[in-house]
Amino acid sequence: MSLLFTKQIDLGYTAPNFNLLEPLTNKFTDLQSIKGEIATVVMFICNHCPYVKLINKGLVNLANDYKNKNISFIAINSNDADSYPADSPEQMAKVARELNYPFPYLYDVEQKIAIDYNAVCTPDFSIFNSNMECVYRGQLDDARPANGIEVTGRDIRNVLDAVLLNNPISNKQIPSAGCSIKWK
Repeated sequence: MSLLFTKQIDLGYTAPNFNLLEPLTNKFTDLQSIKGEIATVVMFICNHCPYVKLINKGLVNLANDYKNKNISFIAINSNDADSYPADSPEQMAKVARELNYPFPYLYDVEQKIAIDYNAVCTPDFSIFNSNMECVYRGQLDDARPANGIEVTGRDIRNVLDAVLLNNPISNKQIPSAGCSIKWK
């Protein structure tokens, strides 16, 4: 496991479009059809990473708490499934079903979308406003494997609440930490 942190880039960039397979439904989905009216959270996750495994239930709770507030959550797996079979589309569908993901879990087989979003680790989070401009790139919260901190989603909740209230978003954005994306 190679620990990496979210690549810090200037905020305000527009979310790159995509059209990716959702293994659970075996259908292709594009950003425009699933983006939120108020905000969109794009998460790069995978099945085998201990950082993602730790927060999975928290992600489900977070998405369920905000899904009726015109905020969309989108999960993307960009790992090389040939080298990491636990991250294959078949296994993605199994995990999405078992955890009852309330968001699409899409497969970036060509790894182009991870590059477009400057994603380098799992989990990697970006939040976009109603104009699809990035307002946040950072961690879910302070929970990490073996640090004993409860998964709350505090950092992302604070940003989403600020967006909902039309309040300024803090410039204090702590990078997410996790496993490296497994490149081909």
